[in-house]
Amino acid sequence: MSTKEEVLEERKTVTKENKNHEIVLFNDEHNTFDHVIETLIYACDHTPEQAEQCSLLVHYKGKCTVKTGPYNDLKPRCSKLLEAGLSAEITD
Repeated sequence: MSTKEEVLEERKTVTKENKNHEIVLFNDEHNTFDHVIETLIYACDHTPEQAEQCSLLVHYKGKCTVKTGPYNDLKPRCSKLLEAGLSAEITD
């Protein structure tokens, strides 16, 4: 009678996470709804409806995530928002 020996092979797998970042837009007392909406359409490729919803959330909640994605995509978009006089930042 023979005995079979089973060997479990341990494998280490390394996965690279594509961490998504967020652009958060903050409320201010200076910019009009129209300006915020137009800037979101231009900088973040929002539809008019998306931009309007985000502007209302920012107004009533104080802030809103307006775009998620890789940092390299968000950096120029956030710069456009800042150049237009809006308050925004990229978060992890």
